[in-house]
Order: sequence, then structure tokens, then C-alpha cells
Amino acid sequence: MECGHYSGMGAGRQLAWVLAVGKVGFSAIRKTCLALPGAQHFIKINAQITQCYPQNMLRRTKRGFSFMLNSRFALYCLPVTPTNFDFHCHSSVSDGLLSPSEVARRAAANGVDLWALTDHDDLGGLAVARAEAEEAGMGFVNGVEISIEWNKAPIHIVGLGFDATHPALVSGLDDLRQGRVERARRMGEALAAIGIPGVYEGALTYAANPSLISRAHFARYLVSIGIAKDVSGVFQHYLTPGKPGYVDHRWATLPDAVGWISAAGGVAVVAHPARYKLLSNGDMRRFLGDFKDLGGRAIEIVCGSHSPDHVLHYARLARHFAFHASRGSDFHGPEESYVDLGRLPQLPEDLKPVWRLIA
Repeated sequence: MECGHYSGMGAGRQLAWVLAVGKVGFSAIRKTCLALPGAQHFIKINAQITQCYPQNMLRRTKRGFSFMLNSRFALYCLPVTPTNFDFHCHSSVSDGLLSPSEVARRAAANGVDLWALTDHDDLGGLAVARAEAEEAGMGFVNGVEISIEWNKAPIHIVGLGFDATHPALVSGLDDLRQGRVERARRMGEALAAIGIPGVYEGALTYAANPSLISRAHFARYLVSIGIAKDVSGVFQHYLTPGKPGYVDHRWATLPDAVGWISAAGGVAVVAHPARYKLLSNGDMRRFLGDFKDLGGRAIEIVCGSHSPDHVLHYARLARHFAFHASRGSDFHGPEESYVDLGRLPQLPEDLKPVWRLIA
């Protein structure tokens, strides 16, 4: 028998599959198991597509499974693990260019086998994303990216594997979205004051979800009217701290974000840590210490914006703080991303992948 545990599949619960070899045939196993949750997922073994079933089918029964468990054929377990997980990307529910369904199909086409949609401060795309992922035979994990402020520095915390109906998480995200709309109006006023009117209204035309209007939508509109040649140029000259279109905002706190995620049964992850230029090395260590003390459990090591040196540096910090490691493209769309879905280097081999924490 060959069996393996694979986290995050289906409803975000850990599943196990079994390939039985020996005197107990697949027909008997199939008859017992097809009605069980998760029974329709597939893996490829020895160039043959074989249906695989939850491990709890192997409980001793009068049908002869006790023979299987007590014989020489039984329970040499080899891990079946995701080889290409991507736990950071965005859809048009927040500031991505593609719908949740389109992002799911693109991830599956790129060979992603375990995937999380992590829209900013919104859970509205998760149901569609899950259904599309399951249709494609790809594992799915609930995700979100929460905007916070720590010591006046804007930081993002990814939540993974949570209950998307938990009241504290849902209410907290509702409050954040309301704050985004107010901030966007003030950004429009600030840009009008330097001679660029109508930007708030223009940005709304790029936001499929008006409650998630963001700097990315402002940037796309400003490119469209010729203010800059690309989105990165807009950010560089108009939309980062100290620039004329940037408006400060009070986001959630670190205790808020980690608390909401943990209360909902999820795992809190520091997103793309190398992007926080306002934090010195000492500040980053203090932040990670606070994050760990509050219940944070993982950090993104491999992501679209991280260089090889960044990977080495944050891998060392993950080891120091005993964090699990995450991996995510931060995909927003074909023309606006550092890297495509699933097209990332693997994690350093000695680090513990975050999917192990997702039950």
C-alpha cells in the first residue's frame, strides 16, 4: 500500500489518499469509498490515473479490510505532497485583472497542485475559486491578504486555511473595505490638487469591486490617460509615501489581523517581507518577534518580488523564529506581475512548508 497526507484539499481539511496493492481489489474499495468526502481527487502513479480514497476507509470491517491492515501488504506509507503550491495571488475581486475563475484555470494550466486565492481584505471570490479549482482537480485553500500598519509601516498579512464565515474575520474585513473607499476619495482630491482631476472616478472604472478600490486601480487609470507609461512608474512618482497622490490611512493592527485569522482557525503569514522598505533589519526582527508572540506562524520566503538573496535572508529568519515557510507568486495579471502563477523556485529544502499547518 502507498498512502500520503495532502493538506488543504477540498474544504481546507487535511485529506489522505490510499493506493491499495495486493489481494484486496480496487472494486471493493471503490464501493466502500466513493460516497466519502474527497473521493474524487486523483493522482498519477506509474503512468496510470488511479482513483484514490480517504484513508479512513481502511477501518477494520467485516468486509475483509482487517486482512489488509494486518498483512504484509499493508502500511508502508510514503508522503504524497504538493510539488507546486502557490499561496498568494489576486483576482478582480480586489486589484487583480482576472476573475477568480480565470485565475483558477490559469493556475491549474501552469501546473499548480495546491492553490490559495488571497484577495486584499475580501473573501468574495473564494466560493467561485474553490469550485473552479475542484473542477480542475487542483487543491484549494481559503486565503486573504490583510492590510495592516505596524509602527507606522504598512505591512500585509496573508491568512490561510480559515473558516470564511467566522464573524470576527468577516466583520473586521468589512471595516477595512469601508476605510479603503474613504481613502480613495481623499487620493482623488490630492491628485486633483496637483492638476489631475477626475482620478477617483476614473479609477472606479477599473475596479470590478468598488469597495476594494486601491492604488492599483488609480495607477491603471493614470497610465490610460498618459500620466506615466506603466503602473510601476505611477507608483514611483505618485502613489508611494511622500508622493503627491499618496494618502495615509489607519489600517488594521497586527493584533487585529493575526487575531481574526487565528480565531477563524487559520494560519497567519507575513507576506513578501523584503518589500517593506520602511523597516530596518532591526525593525524587521522586532516585527517578526511581535508577530510570533501574537500567534503568527509563517513567512513568505519565495515570492514574486524576492531575489535569491532575499530568499536566503528570510530563510535564515524563518529558521531563527521557527516559522513555517510559504511560497506565492503575488500574481495580479499577465502584464502586471513579477512572475506567473506557479512559476516560482522551490523552497529551501530544510524549511517546513506552511501547507503542513493547514488542517
